[in-house]
Amino acid sequence: MISALASIDPKAQIGTGVTVEPFAVIHGDVVIGDGTWIGSGAVIYDGARIGRNCRIFNGASVSAIPQDLKFSGEETTLEIGDNTTVREFVTLNRGTRARGRTVIGSNALLMAYVHVAHDCIVGDHVIMVSLSAIAGEVELGDWVTLGGGVMVHQFVHIGAHSIIGGGAKVRMDVPPYIKADRDPLAFMGLNTVGLERRGFTKEKIHELHEIYRAYYNMGMNGGKALDYIAGNFEATSERDYITGFIKGSARGVVRGR
Repeated sequence: MISALASIDPKAQIGTGVTVEPFAVIHGDVVIGDGTWIGSGAVIYDGARIGRNCRIFNGASVSAIPQDLKFSGEETTLEIGDNTTVREFVTLNRGTRARGRTVIGSNALLMAYVHVAHDCIVGDHVIMVSLSAIAGEVELGDWVTLGGGVMVHQFVHIGAHSIIGGGAKVRMDVPPYIKADRDPLAFMGLNTVGLERRGFTKEKIHELHEIYRAYYNMGMNGGKALDYIAGNFEATSERDYITGFIKGSARGVVRGR
């Protein structure tokens, strides 16, 4: 159902079964997938590419131009995967020439007043709790959870399955599978509850625990710890993801407690 009180540019591509509530505004260079619901007062700007069965709540601003002084009007996009929920007053900015697009994955939940800046890459199944915000060119892996009020610095990467405690300031990269909290942000152990919920076995969780114990708790510097892990742990996709993430970190990863 599309309300007669909504403002929809005739050039917008609207899928089947889409609901647009009164006073929503949809600009022309927009694609909305089948079954998506757009709430009252939401504004969908040029460059939005919204998947199937999404829910965009009232007051959300989707694909507004970046809050970035280097932006000069280039054509860029804001892409949202299927089954993602965008709650009240969320602001999602499209890309700049840096990457050309901002991407939010499928099955994500962005709670009220969340902000995703230009050129970010947000994975599948991500949860951003109310008032959390990520600056430009941040990357969040699949299944990342940001607690309420978390602030993430520009260019930071957060690995898959990690969880950040509410109110944290994230200035350094956060490796996968862990909990991080405190100020300054620090490694607080594995995200055990999240890993168990996603079907990680006890043996795999033990393996991850031992890898991080070697990295953070055995008194070695980062390079020696990575050499120790490579020489003493069986090669698995999880081990290689952890070591590759740490080696590839341009900002450095969070420290131990």
